[in-house]
Amino acid sequence: MKTRDKIIHAALELFNECGERNVTTNHIAAHLGISPGNLYYHFRNKEDIIDSIFDRYVNYLADNFQPHNEGEVTLEVMMRYLDSMFETMWRFRFLYYSLPSLLSRDPNLHKKYLKFQEISAQREVDLLFSLQKNNVVNIQMEDLDELANSIKVVLVSWVSYRTTISKDAKVYKTDIYRGILKSLFMMKPYFTEQALVDYKHMREYYLRLATGETVIPEINS
Repeated sequence: MKTRDKIIHAALELFNECGERNVTTNHIAAHLGISPGNLYYHFRNKEDIIDSIFDRYVNYLADNFQPHNEGEVTLEVMMRYLDSMFETMWRFRFLYYSLPSLLSRDPNLHKKYLKFQEISAQREVDLLFSLQKNNVVNIQMEDLDELANSIKVVLVSWVSYRTTISKDAKVYKTDIYRGILKSLFMMKPYFTEQALVDYKHMREYYLRLATGETVIPEINS
């Protein structure tokens, strides 16, 4: 792994574990066993590192969140989508609970984020439209945007919310699964009668994960 990539990886690890505000470039360099000068050869400052992490976050989402391109979109596909969402939220969790502060300090990052949100919002609408087309949900077309936006608001703000009510101000994997459950629950009124059977299995699956159990999903393909 190249030094630049090692710096990004180490910074992400420290930001997630200690909180972005508590980590300096000196901490990152010490964690890697390199000199601060070596770090500054690759990055001008901490904001530059965060900017690179955000680029990786966007690329990760682009690579892993295209369920509507897989042909028939079933609840099984949706479950893979939700599992990928969990993985993303956990891997880049510091971005979720530090987002307002990060964006207020870095206009360039804010600009990137707004552009990313436009693409992300359309992706969510496309997913719901595909579920509608495949008789998984039954929702008025004029309500698709509103539901997609509501789910996004919950997911984006969930990590920050769980951090504020945590006794040690940290978020855990089980907390993120609770966020997945919330987004799934918001869709319940729109599932077709046939899809509700699988919804119950999905809900049980994520409930167990939210309590730390290891389970195997029972979804009819």
